Amino acid sequence: MPLLDRSDSLLIVIDAQPGFYASAAVQDSAAASRARDVAAWLAGVAIALEVPILVTEEDPARNGSTDPAILRRLPPGTQAMVKPVFGLADNPKILVAVEATGRRTAVLVGCETDVCVGQSAIGLLDRGYRVLVVSDATFSPGAMHDLGLRRIREQGGEVGHAKGVYYEWLRTLDAAVRFEAEHPDLASPPGFSL
Repeated sequence: MPLLDRSDSLLIVIDAQPGFYASAAVQDSAAASRARDVAAWLAGVAIALEVPILVTEEDPARNGSTDPAILRRLPPGTQAMVKPVFGLADNPKILVAVEATGRRTAVLVGCETDVCVGQSAIGLLDRGYRVLVVSDATFSPGAMHDLGLRRIREQGGEVGHAKGVYYEWLRTLDAAVRFEAEHPDLASPPGFSL
């Protein structure tokens, strides 16, 4: 597979809601918090690089709206699309919004890797999209995270990490130095020193 092309990328934040992080945190709070923080950071990078972002929410009345850590990174007025199905490509309204971006590479972050992220990845792959799931910005409790990533790979999806997405979107040392100078708060993913 070629490197990610920023001009063809779309970041999709899938169900990154407190209800999912809280239920997952019972088993692994550090991993849930880190995935949320990395997803928020990558959303900030996408905004700074003018990569379109689409946000979905599953049952916000029960799970809450998108996590505040992520919302702070999004432009004011960003509206999440309610997703009453597990795979976002099965919702015609959301699929139309994805298609309207004109982008063919979907970069996925959010919850839960083995269900909504996995089914969304497979649904987009079935419709001809290139899909990369960001392993350190997605989460499911326990072994379900790795099982979800494995299924995505088996179906033809790619699995990468936030730092890799960052550098593939920037591509050059000059672009990285300029980005870090203009956006010092986004110069490295949470927990990394670049």
